[in-house]
Amino acid sequence: MGLPQISSAGLILAGILFLYVAFSIYKKFGAQRKRQPPEAPGGWPVVGHLHLLSATEPIQLTLAKMADAYGPIFTLRLGMKKALVVSNWKIARECFTTNDKIFASRPKIAAGKLLGYDYALIGTTLSGPLRTHMRKIATHELLSSHRLEQLKHIRISEVESSMKGLYELWHRRRRDNGRSDDKVLAEMKTWFGELTLNTIFRMVTGERFSRAFKGDDGEKYKKAMRDVIDLFGLFVPGDWFPFLRWLDIGGHEKAMMKTAKVLDEMLKRWLKEHRQKGSLIEMDVEEFDFMDVMLSLVKDDEQLSSYDDDDDRITKATCLSMMLGGFETTSITMQWALALLLNNPEALKTLQFELDEQVGQGRKVEESDVKNLLYLQAVVKETLRLYPAVPIAFPHESIKNCIVADYHVSTQTRLLVNLQKLHRDPLVWEDPNEFRPERFLSRKNHFDVRGQHPQLIPFGSGRMMCPGISFALQIVSLTLAKLLHTFEVGRPSNELINMEMGVGVTCIRKNPLEIALNPRLPPQAYEYFYENVGDRKNGTS
Repeated sequence: MGLPQISSAGLILAGILFLYVAFSIYKKFGAQRKRQPPEAPGGWPVVGHLHLLSATEPIQLTLAKMADAYGPIFTLRLGMKKALVVSNWKIARECFTTNDKIFASRPKIAAGKLLGYDYALIGTTLSGPLRTHMRKIATHELLSSHRLEQLKHIRISEVESSMKGLYELWHRRRRDNGRSDDKVLAEMKTWFGELTLNTIFRMVTGERFSRAFKGDDGEKYKKAMRDVIDLFGLFVPGDWFPFLRWLDIGGHEKAMMKTAKVLDEMLKRWLKEHRQKGSLIEMDVEEFDFMDVMLSLVKDDEQLSSYDDDDDRITKATCLSMMLGGFETTSITMQWALALLLNNPEALKTLQFELDEQVGQGRKVEESDVKNLLYLQAVVKETLRLYPAVPIAFPHESIKNCIVADYHVSTQTRLLVNLQKLHRDPLVWEDPNEFRPERFLSRKNHFDVRGQHPQLIPFGSGRMMCPGISFALQIVSLTLAKLLHTFEVGRPSNELINMEMGVGVTCIRKNPLEIALNPRLPPQAYEYFYENVGDRKNGTS
């Protein structure tokens, strides 16, 4: 038999196939020649470095130890995904400036889809016009300086109400316990949590959480709010091995769907009430809330209405973003600040001296006083430096290849910036692990926390930075100022407050924060607390 005849078309096809194979080989070996970031040792086949991430140690501490051993930039193989871990402010600055647009996306994870209304939650939204549009709306309509000024009556009244509740607690326990001294114990995690929850819910929905939901409903929705944050921090096998997603190993996705259903039920109830009362946009600015704004915008904005559907997906996701973003992280920061002050009595004494000097003991602290309380501002900054509420910046993902610190980083690499490690760089901070608010009173460390100084970025930096910075700083500063001006606070015993961190996506405390407190102002200064408490002079309650 003769040799088979090869047509011209066959030759062309063979040539194209050869060029494709040659290009693939060249691309593969060319990429290998590019300088790759060092990979941490200890990775296993298939699972990579997942086994090194302990479920009992906060991930920021694990990654900090790795950074000490392997340097400020390295990679981890996490199942089928690759992560770039950064612990240095100069490299972080490069990620959030030069490569900001490249890292301006989020990884597709189960929590983002199931708890975030199919990635519509602002913190999980993928790169694109929807995310940009929603961040602009959230910033302008709720979190801008102008809007926060309009809504300041809410945070002021909620802080006042919480202070009154704390005074009532002191008054009641002192009476019931028949104590000869004035000090009573108070658990502050719950107190800070209720304060921030009621404040952010009033701003978003127009009503306090504790008033809208009582009894079993209140506990159910409150638990769902806490659970959603915990669920975002879980290891979900399908996130790292996509082919396993359908198995739902561990039942995490089932738990997410259950929590999402509860939150959706809560949001639907509020939306129904808002639609029944009608739009209040044309009324006094204090009479409408963020949910009113969203309903009006979705109705009139073509870009929004094209994404939204009959189930109010965008409205619910955006409102939930604001609730989650302002709830736990703000409470966490206040807990750490108070714990640090209790363990450093000289700093506490300095802060209360400043309050007496700037405010005096004849009146209450007003929000306008905060700008003059420089040591208080330094305490807040130092707290955010040592214990950023989100210690590992929420993961970014590269949308194309880029260069970071002269290393080649491939597309779809997840970026993990260890903020807590970055904030404790001994080349930037003297005695980096010590609580020293005074460091922020010198010109040398005149840093702010708004993303402009990469040495201190507790709220992140770049185009995906947390938009709620002003709200967080206002509520934290005002609450701490009022609390420490109104009450003497101390440790329950001579032992230092335990400063261990818990495991989670946020920098939670491992143990609740219990303090001893008693009023520190003259009796006449508490007249504004006496309503519904009783007249102490007459012995009534």
